[in-house]
Amino acid sequence: MGPTMNEQASTAQGERSPGAVIMASYGMGRFTVELLTGAFSAVVFKFYETEIGLAGILVAVGFVVHSVWNAVAFPLVGWFTGKPTFLSARLGRRFPWIALGAPFSVLAFVLVFAPPAHASPLLLLAWLVLASCLYDAMHSVWELNYQSVFPDKFREYAVRDKAAGIGTVVGTFGVIGGAIIPTLFIVYGDPSSYLRSAVVIALIGLVAVVLLMPGVRETASMIRRFALQVESTRERAVGFFSQLRAAFAHRDFVAFILLYFFYQAAVLTMQSSIYYVGDYLLGGRSTTLIFAAMLVGALVSIPAWLAWSKRSGSHQRSLLICAVALAAFSLPMTFVTGYTGFVVCMALWGVAFGGFWFLLNPAMADVVDEIVVKTGIREDGIFYGFRAFFGKLSLVVQAVSFWIIHELTGFRANPRSPLAILGIHIHLSLLPTVLILVGALFYWKLNDLTPEKCARNKERLTDLGL
Repeated sequence: MGPTMNEQASTAQGERSPGAVIMASYGMGRFTVELLTGAFSAVVFKFYETEIGLAGILVAVGFVVHSVWNAVAFPLVGWFTGKPTFLSARLGRRFPWIALGAPFSVLAFVLVFAPPAHASPLLLLAWLVLASCLYDAMHSVWELNYQSVFPDKFREYAVRDKAAGIGTVVGTFGVIGGAIIPTLFIVYGDPSSYLRSAVVIALIGLVAVVLLMPGVRETASMIRRFALQVESTRERAVGFFSQLRAAFAHRDFVAFILLYFFYQAAVLTMQSSIYYVGDYLLGGRSTTLIFAAMLVGALVSIPAWLAWSKRSGSHQRSLLICAVALAAFSLPMTFVTGYTGFVVCMALWGVAFGGFWFLLNPAMADVVDEIVVKTGIREDGIFYGFRAFFGKLSLVVQAVSFWIIHELTGFRANPRSPLAILGIHIHLSLLPTVLILVGALFYWKLNDLTPEKCARNKERLTDLGL
């Protein structure tokens, strides 16, 4: 049997597909992202609201200001770091930013959980805003470039599936760390235990950053393609707002961004609710087994989703199926009250979560391929910047919805009243179900990126040398 069209394309560009070790190293980026963002989003609202004593409305205000900062910073960072630097010719355009930003973001993470003792509410609010913005600024510098490496380094359908599958397995241990490590150190009523948890997470994160470096090193072909792009576009520099307009002129990109936003809002809302479940619904019991059940469900499902994606030939269709499955498995938790019930429901939910998470990068890479073909320029960073912005914007949904639900149900006055417990069930299950279904509806109506289009885009990228 002769070489396939994809193999011919790779050979024509003088590249060999990255091996499993490099894919696993690249996956350490997903590990680090999930370790930090999981721990941050799951406990920071509860930390400032119930442990530090900052009023829920002020915590929500802090998250809104934080998200406005992200609105400005993330796309601009993606645009700015995509420009050539004095290191680009030797190390590539992405690797230096990853090596710079990753360790500093890990260290800045600790500051979020180290507010000054006995501070006034306004000082606590200022600390929340400044520390979280510093953390996200450093995080954006490396994560946007890390994500942008994927479509350029892993270029074929099967290679993307394999890299995403390995990365998802590696990254799932980051989800495990972000979800379970806090439960091992946090003591309800002891704010200092949150700082101890953050320090442990940061130390693990620094080790992960070291292991990440081989996987994000740019190959000679990647560096050469960027040099040729810089040379060919020197006379037609593309501004930030031109790229902004170009990005949102693509239906498939808009569809992906909307689905990603509602998915992130749903997941953050659900995962942050688990700590309220443990404290107020389950009488202070540890939620370790609940998180573990979700992650076991995700891990065991990955081979099945990998096989399904290969069989279906469509990352886009498979992602939509996973979104609907997430909604279907979210709804039952509205009615669950016992520990065993939560463990079972979260295991099932983890099956859908594993598939969605596995498919995110391949689906996004296919969308980016189409934009690159149409524009003739590979500026992945700005598109991942918009994705990151909408992902961070979902924090506002989580924070504001918690504040509104807690106000309406009298949570602050009596967090264990029947009405307050109902409110926790709403932001644990019912609200995430609605959010995911809204995102899936937008995606179904707007996305028309078929397998045939993806195949044509791969051929055009080879012809264009991109």
